[in-house]
Parts: sequence; structure tokens; C-alpha cells
Amino acid sequence: MPILNKDMTLCISLSARPSNNGTRFHNHLYGQLDLNWIYKAFAPTNLEQAIAGVRGLGIRGCAISMPYKEDVIALVDEMDPSAKAIDSVNTIVNTDGHLKAYNTDYTAIEQLLASNAVPTDYSVLVQGAGGMAKATVAALRDAGFRDVTIIARNEAAGRALADQYGFRWRAALDGGMADMIINVTPIGMAGGAEADSLSFPAEAIEAARVVFDVVALPAETPLIRAAREAGKPVITGAEVATIQALEQFVLYTGVRPTAEQVRAAEEFMRAQ
Repeated sequence: MPILNKDMTLCISLSARPSNNGTRFHNHLYGQLDLNWIYKAFAPTNLEQAIAGVRGLGIRGCAISMPYKEDVIALVDEMDPSAKAIDSVNTIVNTDGHLKAYNTDYTAIEQLLASNAVPTDYSVLVQGAGGMAKATVAALRDAGFRDVTIIARNEAAGRALADQYGFRWRAALDGGMADMIINVTPIGMAGGAEADSLSFPAEAIEAARVVFDVVALPAETPLIRAAREAGKPVITGAEVATIQALEQFVLYTGVRPTAEQVRAAEEFMRAQ
């Protein structure tokens, strides 16, 4: 990493519970590519003031994590189709004070469903109805999945999400099972009140053919550990984090690293 200097370009992330994943991934790539850039994670106490700081300080890029993916929409100048289509933002690019919002979560989910060859005739349970759930459900619909149920305690949010994509909503799992189960809630996230909790019960894990947890920290969430122990194929939040961070890197810098450089950055990120 270069010594801090006045010409250095700054990128940041905003999250209620920041991790070092993005910080390590981006800064490692800056070093590999000899870019005079630096990346720092923040937990904002006031989102509006934080975004004003992005604009006023000329911060080039800003990653947006839970729970700000929808609240930030009113604070940007332009919505890219990737964010506008699902009303959810995970990336802001600042060009001379003009803030444009994107969503690379969708891209990550789309790529992982394809690379893992998940059959589109599988039944799916998606637990959650926030910004990341929107990206996940949109990717499922666009990939051709039709038998999808949204599990969300918030009826207004759950019904709205299900109706938007032609799926079903239920308030609780209530013994439900499916071929693929997807956690898109903070359950199992490090640092949270439910860090040690399973987002799906053991019987749902046992019945599933694929288990997907979008939580990136820790890399092995309670759900992913339980699924591996049950011998189930898994898709992890760490994989989601790598792909979405790569696409953010490209948006910020205009540079696409090689596959080898991305692997090195991913290994460095996970070695923390």
C-alpha cells in the first residue's frame, strides 16, 4: 500500500456492522495494480451526512451494505438500471460530485446460480425481504426459477417483493421445505445478536439439495457449517462478496483485474 498522500483516491463502505472483507480485497488489488488508491470501511451514525461527505470530499466510490441499500436511494443523483430495476443500491460512484447508484449484488447472485448449475425447476425458499433479498429474488426470476416463496415477518415488505416478481409470500417457515434454501437475513452474521443462530431449521437443511447463505462474515456461517455437515452443496456469502466487490472495483477504477489477481485478492481477504 502506498504511503498516504494528497493525491490518493479514496473509496469507502458504509455498513451497520463493517467487516474487513472489502477493505482487504480492494486494497490488495490496488497494491497489485500499483494504484494510488485506498479503501476504508465505516459505520455511519447518520446516513445522510455520510453521503454528503462522499459528495463533498470527492470520495470516488462508496459500497452500501445492510441496512442502507434502500434508504440511500433518496440521496443519490442517478440510478443505474441495475439498481433502479430492484430499488436497491449497493454501490455509488462519484464523478465530479454526481452520485450514480448501481447494484452489483444482482450480478453476483446471477453468476453463482449459473456457475453452480442450480436447476431452474427447483423449489426455492428465500428468507428475508430487504435490499439484498430484492437482488436475490430478481436474479432468481431472471434465471428462470418459478417455484419461489418469500419468507418474511414484515407482511408489507414480503408481499410487495413476492407480488413484484410473481412469487409467493409467507410470514413464517412453519415447517416449509424446498430444493434450495436461501438466507438473506442477518441471522448468522458475526457481531450480531443472532451470530450463532441457524437461519433455517435442521429439517429444512436436510431436505434441501442446495443451501445458499448470502451472509459473508463469517465465511462459514452456522447455516453453511450445518449444510456441509449434512453433505449438501453450498453457495456462500463469501463468494457473493468476491464477485460483487470485483464489479465495484471495476466501476470505481475502470480497470478489470485478471483472474489471477482476483484470486490473490480473494485469498488475502479470507486469510484475515
